[in-house]
Amino acid sequence: MRDSVAVISGAGKGLGRAYALELASRGCRVVVNNRLHPNQPSSAEKVVAEIRSAGGTAIAHHGSAHDATCGTSLIDTAMSHWGRIDIVIANAGYDQPQSFHHQSMSDFTDIITTNFFGTAQLLHAAWPHLRAANYGRVVVSTSTAGLFGNHGQAAYAASKAALIGLMRSLHLEGVNRGIKINAIAPYAHTPLTDAWFSDALASVFTATQVAKFLTALVSPECTASGRTFIVGGDAVREARMLETATINSASPAIFSDLEALSAAIQPPSASAEFETFLNPEEAE
Repeated sequence: MRDSVAVISGAGKGLGRAYALELASRGCRVVVNNRLHPNQPSSAEKVVAEIRSAGGTAIAHHGSAHDATCGTSLIDTAMSHWGRIDIVIANAGYDQPQSFHHQSMSDFTDIITTNFFGTAQLLHAAWPHLRAANYGRVVVSTSTAGLFGNHGQAAYAASKAALIGLMRSLHLEGVNRGIKINAIAPYAHTPLTDAWFSDALASVFTATQVAKFLTALVSPECTASGRTFIVGGDAVREARMLETATINSASPAIFSDLEALSAAIQPPSASAEFETFLNPEEAE
């Protein structure tokens, strides 16, 4: 992994910052992206300073995933500085929790644009370089809300579910080109998730722990691709799309029969899934 070039969107804080610091500590050259906030110092530059003070190599890139040109600009920055790309981590995203009937379509669209199209544009810009090199390690940031849905997170859940479909399709396109792509649904205390974590849970579910798992997915030795991992604390699960057994569609009890089959393999919401993550013994 040493001397690999890693591009990370949304790396000025939270999980992205943890990813940048962890990869730099392992010898990667890192492009740290984050958007600029008015009248605030650059969070990307701050992370770059942290990396350099520890003896690592990094440069900053300023841009918002909501901007259609950001992905291309980010990849161009890596290529102009180091002439290659080995690792792409699409981490930029945000949420604005609100019940669907209260949320404006403008706000809904903004979340989809940043979370889904921002990632798609970044990967679209990187893909030709990865194909040409016959090598790449890609991780997209999804969510259990995208897997199972969650109250008040319709736009966020939709954007994160779309990323899983994108990841699965790019896995099929990249598998014969040496490109491995996976998704992480993280449980970690960050500025984005602060309201969801008590102090006790925040000390257990850290961004650094997720970052350590991510390094396995972006290492040359990684064999996994097209897979979604739920990661938090010192635990990891794999989430898969499953089908129930087939039953007769003419059955008078078809919906209750299907419900009984699916209840055993899928939690009803992301919040319910987190409870089983906290208490795995009770879920068995």
